Amino acid sequence: MNASAEHEPTCSGLMEFIDSCPTAFHATDAVRTALAAGGYQELDERQRWNLEPNGRYLVTRNGSALIAFQLGSEPPAECGCRICGAHTDSPALKIKMEGASAAAGCVRVSTEVYGGAIVATWLDRPLSLAGRVMIRDGEAWTSRIVDLQRPIAVVPNLAVHLNRDINKGVEYNRQTQLQAILCTAIGEEKHSNVLCAALAEACGTEPDAIGEADLFLYDPTPAVLVGTAGDFLNAPRIDNLAGCHAIAEAMVRLEPTSATCVAVLSDNEEVGSRTPQGADSSFPRDILQRVVVGTGGAGEDFFRAMAHSFMLSVDAAHAIHPSYADKHDGAYAPVLNGGPVIKSAAACRYATTAETAARFHTICTQAGIPFQRVINRSDIPSGTTIGPITSAALGVPTLDIGHPLWAMHSIRETAGARDHGLMITALEAFLGQG
Repeated sequence: MNASAEHEPTCSGLMEFIDSCPTAFHATDAVRTALAAGGYQELDERQRWNLEPNGRYLVTRNGSALIAFQLGSEPPAECGCRICGAHTDSPALKIKMEGASAAAGCVRVSTEVYGGAIVATWLDRPLSLAGRVMIRDGEAWTSRIVDLQRPIAVVPNLAVHLNRDINKGVEYNRQTQLQAILCTAIGEEKHSNVLCAALAEACGTEPDAIGEADLFLYDPTPAVLVGTAGDFLNAPRIDNLAGCHAIAEAMVRLEPTSATCVAVLSDNEEVGSRTPQGADSSFPRDILQRVVVGTGGAGEDFFRAMAHSFMLSVDAAHAIHPSYADKHDGAYAPVLNGGPVIKSAAACRYATTAETAARFHTICTQAGIPFQRVINRSDIPSGTTIGPITSAALGVPTLDIGHPLWAMHSIRETAGARDHGLMITALEAFLGQG
């Protein structure tokens, strides 16, 4: 059986999720909807909580981060929490709303690079626009997530005839050369309101009602399976929507357990996580403290609960690239469709230790799940994840794992079609222990 047939249900679910989630706001909303359908009740941080035994709950912050939990049959102070973490954001070009101008007969808008994007991959592609818009209604403001769902922009390259060295490598000026072209300039006012007009049409309101916004360009081309046997998933934002989707699926499928099971989906990992909705914030600790208190804990019980807990940080991992095999340490060279990857680094850029890796090894072995390991070449620094940040803030032993990818942070990345199903199975095995 080929990969596309064997893993069509989980691959299709991930592909649909990616296609419907162009920004962290959309990803959070989609996960919230899926969890609510699975019996998770939404809580408000501003209200008192009345937690019921074995209850399922979720909380959002900023509309772009989410924490969900299923209470266990035992108090957290006695049995701890099993935590899975991922991040909702991906590298992108963020629109400067006031930056529209007319030049060379076109209307263009300035952008900022959000995160560590492979910038060249964003050029010469049809781009759409999505994000969050504040809509004015008299003196009040309403937050609305929006997705234009159609190509409205392009960031064009300079022709090779005018830049003979382009194939030797180009560093694009982010202020002057990454402006997105929106339309032909007609009249004096076109450039000043073209974005507001498009957003107003999508929101069913007037252009004058469009206020502040967090808007990102994105690739609207759908996710696809590629390869002669459909072995590979090619899509935007696999890092880290695959982690979010896998965790959400595992949380929905979860049966009652003795330990409290928790999903932490943080925003802004790609820019350092230090925001109120990021992993380097009070959000995880706030919610877990309230869980302990809400289940009858007091005094030292929160600290006892964290000492009993364990966390998996689920993000992307670098698969060995067949054309750049020398970029990997040959002893640590994970492949696509080889299963989840344990990520380690001596600099502690990942949270993995021998103890946490051994625990995951046992989980996978007992469930019959293949797994792999990656450690970067000693002369190439590794990236990092929410794992070390969350682990340090909570004092919880943590393991960093991920889907193996090619071209991480490109506008389109490539993963193995088998790996997502294997990751979901691993998370189910982890959360469902006992």
